[in-house]
Amino acid sequence: MGMQVGGDSGEDDVVSAINTTPLVDVMLVLLIIFLITIPVATHSVKVSLPKDRSQATKTQVNNVVLAITPDGRVWWDQTPMADRADLASHLDKIAVQTPQPQIQIRGDAKVRYEAVGRVVAACQEAGIYHIDFITEKPK
Repeated sequence: MGMQVGGDSGEDDVVSAINTTPLVDVMLVLLIIFLITIPVATHSVKVSLPKDRSQATKTQVNNVVLAITPDGRVWWDQTPMADRADLASHLDKIAVQTPQPQIQIRGDAKVRYEAVGRVVAACQEAGIYHIDFITEKPK
């Protein structure tokens, strides 16, 4: 009683199994890239956003994010504004761009309405037409 290994005809059989090792390697590299870039995409100015059930805003590269902290300080992306004149000069520079960038206001839930109103008024005085408020969905 013998066992036959291989074929007598000398033909090589085609292996029809899919090699998934390269796919797994690519997926692991993509996972690492996403894990590294996610902290960069978040803003570092800590504010507690108000809760709202609205549509999500699509953030684009040229959008300007104005964060307002609970004590009323205004931040241009991640740069603090010294006073209202400093904010107005920054707004005047972007108001002349075509198309105008979108202004997104991230006001802390505990900030006084007066501080947010001053920022909106400064945007209107500069001639900014598109102002959005960023909120969080309630839990």
